[in-house]
Amino acid sequence: MSLPQDKYREILSREKGLVRRSGPEEVRVCLAYPNLYRTGMSNLGFQTIYKLFNSLPGASCDRVFLPDPPEEEELSRRDSVLVSLESRRPLRDFDILAFSVAFEGDYLNILKILSMGRIDLERQSRSGDAPLIMGGGVAVTLNPEPLADFFDLFFIGEGEELLPEFYHRYRELRKTSFREELLLALQREVEGVYAPACYEPRRDNTHRLVPLYSGLPQRIRRRRVSDLDRYPTEECIETADAEFGEMFLLEVNRGCGRGCRFCAAGYLYRPVRYRSLGIIADFLARGVRNKGKLGLIGTAVSDHPELASICKYILEQGGRLGIGSLRIDRLSADILQKLKAGGLETLALAPEAATDRLREVIKKGITEGEIRRAVELLIEHDILNVRLYFMIGLPTETADDVRGIIELTERIKLWAGEFSGKTKKFRRITLSINQFIPKPSTPFQWLPLEDITAVKQKLKVIGQAFRRDPTVKIIHDPPRWNYIQAVLSLGDRRAGELLRAAHQFKGRWPQAIRQSGFNPDDYVYRRKPYQEVLPWEIIDHGMEREFLIKECEKALGG
Repeated sequence: MSLPQDKYREILSREKGLVRRSGPEEVRVCLAYPNLYRTGMSNLGFQTIYKLFNSLPGASCDRVFLPDPPEEEELSRRDSVLVSLESRRPLRDFDILAFSVAFEGDYLNILKILSMGRIDLERQSRSGDAPLIMGGGVAVTLNPEPLADFFDLFFIGEGEELLPEFYHRYRELRKTSFREELLLALQREVEGVYAPACYEPRRDNTHRLVPLYSGLPQRIRRRRVSDLDRYPTEECIETADAEFGEMFLLEVNRGCGRGCRFCAAGYLYRPVRYRSLGIIADFLARGVRNKGKLGLIGTAVSDHPELASICKYILEQGGRLGIGSLRIDRLSADILQKLKAGGLETLALAPEAATDRLREVIKKGITEGEIRRAVELLIEHDILNVRLYFMIGLPTETADDVRGIIELTERIKLWAGEFSGKTKKFRRITLSINQFIPKPSTPFQWLPLEDITAVKQKLKVIGQAFRRDPTVKIIHDPPRWNYIQAVLSLGDRRAGELLRAAHQFKGRWPQAIRQSGFNPDDYVYRRKPYQEVLPWEIIDHGMEREFLIKECEKALGG
């Protein structure tokens, strides 16, 4: 028994651009996004890999997503099995089940999908005819170790060139090699592939992983695409059922050269690369024709040297614009005029910290004067809704820095009135308060997470300051969830024990922690010495350890 066929047909009927393969089907692939359909279909990385798999000779690629809660309950029955969206084939009948993993928060959903597909969770327990379980994406590129017991292999880095290299070698080996031989050959021959079964932790109380066979790399090099113009990344399946269903999504840049010390994406995607208007013009025009509104995606959209020309081109085509956030020091009257003309009503800005001192610590590189100028530009162009991103629990943070969030918000409201002669004010200021979580391969990777109790108190102070202010809305994640995210971000293979227990207890993390048999505080609350081998250092991100240490020391030294 599987999920109702009518629902799948209804979903597919509302999609535009669905790839339907013709010809021989040699390698059956199912691409999984470990969250709901509406979330997965707004992820450009997921759509890119789907399109790429279906372009490979002999490959056919279906999709699968985390079912909605009522369907998930149905699939908990023994006689039910999760099937793919396109062919309604059971997951266990595919050759490859590939997960696109963007967030640690989706790790538990990976185990749910495997369980609902009637596939053994542990790679060592699977039979030889089970699908090859693969994973790629930002989260596993940063640190794959918490998932190492569940996956046969990972893609480390960007997949546009890595995936075809892997596929052609896999296609040659799959008919003649046993599973262990196949994984070993792929590990030896394809740069960027990481097969956890080929490495084991040393028995010396460190996190160092050692190869089990000769000829294997000591570290796995992250793959990156040097020329983005060769691989335009745009929405290939359009559906109104996605979270950003009203927009046509297009990636305009990858990487960031700013070097903010807390930002994993800024280090992971180095060096910064931009797609040129000449290459993406046709995709922009198609997006305007099909949806009318374009969503520009990238880690440094506002630094794009042709951003004004891209916006102008979209407007000339009769389109509207959507941009997630812009650098405060890159706002200009020209850009805002085009964004306003393109229908923008709310803009997100990211001061991250409220005092000049703390912004220097995290290397944000903006001043309060630049924040004020940004406020004046927004008011001048009638953009009267703003979202401000702040972090709490940053290294060296003091009570004055936390109060600074309140005081800066009040000054922003005041500046708006002063600039407009009190004729305009912000209709809504949304404060998105996020707890700082140390991330692998950043200068802050050695630092601890702040204690849950202290974070709750800081959130309480900020919340009370604006409890009677209808123009200010505060949103944040639960501090306890930030703790779990930190464990999954910073953990080694033992963190997989916690995931197993959390799956067993249906997401009840306190019970899972008691069951797992180790103390996650060691990953989360401990300041690691610089000489310690870290769990994710099996991955070579191209960042020199000495450079990251110097950046951390500069931050802590003020």
